[in-house]
Amino acid sequence: MIPRVLATPAAEALIERLRSLHGPLMFHQSGGCCDGSAPMCYQAGEFRTGAQDVLMGEIAGCAFYMGAAQFEYWRHTQLIIDVVKGRGSGFSLEAPEGLRFLTRSRLFTDDEARALEAEGLPAAD
Repeated sequence: MIPRVLATPAAEALIERLRSLHGPLMFHQSGGCCDGSAPMCYQAGEFRTGAQDVLMGEIAGCAFYMGAAQFEYWRHTQLIIDVVKGRGSGFSLEAPEGLRFLTRSRLFTDDEARALEAEGLPAAD
């Protein structure tokens, strides 16, 4: 199985730090402007997902959801969740850390795209 979402070692380290402070976590990335287009980290269950959210996979043991409209735009790419210095959204748990999560991406190869097509689309929540 080819992961649709991965985390860099820096992101994994921040996730572990946040998990030690807040307990189980989840991520959501919508298609909104500004903060909405960034990966947002919440305590598990704090953000209510619905039929318009796609479960992309997990990073560092945390579910990662994306809005369905945003998924249609990104479906041909692997998301790579990273961390950079700066202030993220006030709603995302990393905001007080002086860091923010950032989505990088790469296009799937033709072979990966065919394999993903055979697996089918990720489940909507």
